[in-house]
Amino acid sequence: MMFILLLAITFLINLPFGYYRVTQKRFSIKWFLAIHIPVPIILIFRYYFNIGHEWCTFPLMITAFFSGQYLGSWFRTRLLQS
Repeated sequence: MMFILLLAITFLINLPFGYYRVTQKRFSIKWFLAIHIPVPIILIFRYYFNIGHEWCTFPLMITAFFSGQYLGSWFRTRLLQS
């Protein structure tokens, strides 16, 4: 149950960062920070929920991370087009 909550938190944390990332020049410092700032935040939650770093958790965590980044950027591009 805690792992599912961690996946949801990971996804939600990355939504605003993906939203911001799409407006920055690719491979700039701000673009790089928009991708990497959520990582320590998620690590803090991993330790708080006592999830650990088992290999079986990585595929789902990576999927939640990049899904949040992608969906945030998707929302921003849809807003910029309209």
